[in-house]
Amino acid sequence: MTQQKNTKTSGLALAALGVVYGDIGTSPLYTMKEVFNGAHHPVPISPEHILGILSVIFWSLVIVVALKYVVFVMRADNRGEGGIMALMALVLRGAADKPYANGLMLLGLFGAALFYGDSVITPAISVLSAVEGLEIATPAFKPYILPISLAVLAGLFVVQKHGTSKIGVLFGPIMVLWFATLAILGVLSISQNPQVLSALNPSYAVHYFLTDPMLGFFSLGAAVLALTGGEALYADMGHFGRKPVQLAWFGLVLPALVLNYYGQGALLLKDPEAIANPFYHLAPEWMLLPMVGLATLATIIASQAVISGTYSITQQAIQLGYSPRMEIQHTSHEEIGQIYLPGINWGLMIAVALLMVGFGSSSNLAAAYGIAVTGTMVITTILSFIVVRKIWKWSLPFSLLVAGGFLIVDLVYFAANAVKIHEGGWFPLLLGISIFLLMTTWKKGRKLLHTRLSSEAIAVVPFAKSLEKLDIATIPGTAIFMTPNAEIIPHALLHSLKHYKCLHERVIILTAETLDVPYVEQDQRIHIEKLDNRFYRIRIKFGFMDQPDLPKALELCNSQDLSLDMMDTSFFLGRETLIPKIGSDMAFWREKLFVSMFKNAGSAAAYFRLPPNRVVELGSQVVL
Repeated sequence: MTQQKNTKTSGLALAALGVVYGDIGTSPLYTMKEVFNGAHHPVPISPEHILGILSVIFWSLVIVVALKYVVFVMRADNRGEGGIMALMALVLRGAADKPYANGLMLLGLFGAALFYGDSVITPAISVLSAVEGLEIATPAFKPYILPISLAVLAGLFVVQKHGTSKIGVLFGPIMVLWFATLAILGVLSISQNPQVLSALNPSYAVHYFLTDPMLGFFSLGAAVLALTGGEALYADMGHFGRKPVQLAWFGLVLPALVLNYYGQGALLLKDPEAIANPFYHLAPEWMLLPMVGLATLATIIASQAVISGTYSITQQAIQLGYSPRMEIQHTSHEEIGQIYLPGINWGLMIAVALLMVGFGSSSNLAAAYGIAVTGTMVITTILSFIVVRKIWKWSLPFSLLVAGGFLIVDLVYFAANAVKIHEGGWFPLLLGISIFLLMTTWKKGRKLLHTRLSSEAIAVVPFAKSLEKLDIATIPGTAIFMTPNAEIIPHALLHSLKHYKCLHERVIILTAETLDVPYVEQDQRIHIEKLDNRFYRIRIKFGFMDQPDLPKALELCNSQDLSLDMMDTSFFLGRETLIPKIGSDMAFWREKLFVSMFKNAGSAAAYFRLPPNRVVELGSQVVL
C-alpha cells in the first residue's frame, strides 16, 4: 500500500514539473545576464561580485521559495486549493467579523490583479530569451528573433481551445530533460572552476551588500528574476497536492537551478566575455541549436502554466462575484480544472504581442518584470500572517518571527523593483491597477443593483399566502425563477404574473450561492424548503472551483421528494437595463463603467448551463 502511494506521489511530482515549475525553471535563461549585463544598473563583473550574486540567488531561493512557499505558505491551503484568491477566501473566513476584513479583501484582490500583469510578461520574456539563443549561433538571425517569438506565442494561444490534456503528458518528461540538462551543463562548468561553490556560504552575500550597499540594493531588481514563478507553486497546488510539489522542488528543481546558476558563475569567472549570454555559452557549440529548441519548448510550457493559471483565477473571481460572467469551455471530460476562456485567451495574446513589440528584447522586458511578482509576494505574506494568527492560533511573537522575517525579504525585493517603475515597471502596475478597478467596480455595482432591486421587493412568504386568496389561473408545469436573494420575490416573477395573468402549478424560487470553499460535496449541494402546495424555495451551493451546472444539481431534487422533469420546466431570468444616475452611492464614472461591464457580461443561461429552449428572459429598467 505504501509502495503504491509512493508511486502515485512520484507520478504527480513528474506531472507537477510540467505545470508548476515551468516559470521558475526557465529563469536561468536571463537572470545572470540581466544582473551583470542588463540595461538597468548592471553589476561590474569581478570575482567578488560574481560570488556575492550567486550567494544572494542561492539564499533567496532557499528563503523565499523553499522555506516561504514550499514549506510555509503551502500549508495555508483552502481545502486543498492554493493561490491568492483561495488564500483571500480563507483569510476572510478567519477574520470575517474584524474591522480590517474589508482591507484584507482589497489587498487580496490587488494581489490577484497583479497576477494578470505577471501573466502577460512571463510568456513574453521567457520565449524572447529562448529564441535569442539563435543570435549566439549566428548574428544573421537577429532581425528574425522578434517575428519568430511572436509566431511561437501566437501558435500557443491558438491551440488553447483544444485544451492541454492531449499534450500535457509530454510536459513532465520535457521538463525533466530540461532540468537534467541545466544540472549537467552546470556540473561540467563547475568542475572546471570548483571554487565557485564557496558562494554557498551566506557570508559572501553579506560581504557583497556591506561592500557596496547601493549596488547590492539595485542588483536585487535583476536578481528577483530567479524567483519568478514562486507564486505558481502555491497557485497550482490544488492540481497535484502539497507533497508531489514539494518532492519535485527538493528532488530535482532546486538542485538543477542551483547547479546551473553556479555553472554560469564558474563560466564568468573563467571568461567574463561570456556575459553576452552566459546560459547559452555554457553549452558546447554543437549543442547550441538543440538547446534553443529545448529552451523554446520549456518556455512554451512555462507560458502554458501561466495562461492556465489566468483561466483558473478568472473563474474563481467570477464565482466569488468580482468579475462578470464569461464564456467558460471545458476541454477535458476527465479533469474538471481544464478550462478555456476565449475572452481571456485573446485578450492575453494581444497584450503579450503588444508588450513584445513595444519592448523588443528580453533585457528591456526585464525592467518591467519584478514589480508585479514582488507585489504579489508581499501580499501573500501579509495574508498568511492572518492565517497563522486567526486560524492556526500561533502566538504573536512566533507569528511575527516567521511571517515578519519573510515580509522583510519581500519588502526589500519590492523596494528594489519599485525604482524600475519608470523604466517599464509601470506596465504590470498599470495593468494590475486597471484590473483591480474593474473587479472592485463590478463588486460594488452588483451590491448597488441588489440594493435597488431589494428596496421595491416583496417578501416571498407573505406573497405566497396572498395568492391563496386570489383567483389566479394555473397552468401545468414547473417555473423556476432565479434570484440572488431567496427572501424576496424575483422581479421576473412579478413581470410574468403581470403579463400572463397566471402561474405554473409549481413555482420554485432558486438561489445559486458560491461559498468560500473550493468544492461542495453532493450531499450538501442542495436545500429544499416547501412553502405551500405551489411554492418552493431551493438553495444550491457551489464552491468557487465548482462548475455551476444547475440542471445537473437539480437532479438531486429527485432524492428529496421533489421530482423535476426538465422537459416540463421553464427557467425565468430577469434581464435588467441599468440607468446611471448622478449623486448615487457610486461615482458617476464608475456607474458608467459598471453599466458597460453589465451589458457585456455573459449570459446567465449559458453560465449555469441551462437548456436554451427552456429559458424565458423578462426585462426591466433599474435606475442606479
